Amino acid sequence: MTTIAPTTFGYTEKAGIATITLNRPERLNALTFEVYAELRDTFAALAGRDDVRVVIVTGAGRGFCSGGDVEAIIGELVARDRQGLLEFTKMTCDVIRNIRRLPKPVIAAVNGVAAGAGAVIALACDLRVGSDQASFSFLFTKVGLAGADMGAAYLLPRIVGLARATELLFLGGRVAGEEARRMGLLSCVVPSDALLDEAHGLAVRLAAGPSAALAKTKELMNRELDMSFEAALTLEGETQALCMESPNFKEAYAAFLEKRKPKFE
Repeated sequence: MTTIAPTTFGYTEKAGIATITLNRPERLNALTFEVYAELRDTFAALAGRDDVRVVIVTGAGRGFCSGGDVEAIIGELVARDRQGLLEFTKMTCDVIRNIRRLPKPVIAAVNGVAAGAGAVIALACDLRVGSDQASFSFLFTKVGLAGADMGAAYLLPRIVGLARATELLFLGGRVAGEEARRMGLLSCVVPSDALLDEAHGLAVRLAAGPSAALAKTKELMNRELDMSFEAALTLEGETQALCMESPNFKEAYAAFLEKRKPKFE
């Protein structure tokens, strides 16, 4: 079993639920080189942890994540050559890649500002719940960078539509609260003191579900984004046949006959 023990953010496991807490509240949980690297490695390691069934990502204090730390990162990046810059952007993209590849549900509990890279980390999660203080800002163009960063130009149009994504990525505006929920950036908005309970309740429901079926659902949703309808139907048919051979499918049927809740593996 892979031991996961990051030093740059909080990490706990309980009853099949892992919680990652970005923990630089004095900097609105801004990311450093070290935090990026440990996030990349943590999500990679979680793929091999069958005992962890769901992951929650949140932030300490009043921010979810304000993006890359200007003092800790940008000052060094402007002195790097092209190869050094590519090493950094590959690492940041690997964070998002590993979240999307992880064969388990990932929930973002957005407790405050999610800006820049922090907004994209939230986008990469499968579900997003927000507090009444949650907000999203895609700030890349405001610092002279492309709005297409860390997968933002791929993920955001698929969540809010091309027109709204264009507006957000071009202008770097802020979207908060109920407006974020209406756009699809959040599935619900709750009072700040209820956010972690909301996220944990959702995680408990998912942890009790059929993990292999959830993993296949996430895998196919990722793969079918760029498939034809015919190819998607073929893939879904093959995958569903495999799931029908699983113990969980048989357990669901037995539970139906016995009028009880299924106990999934």
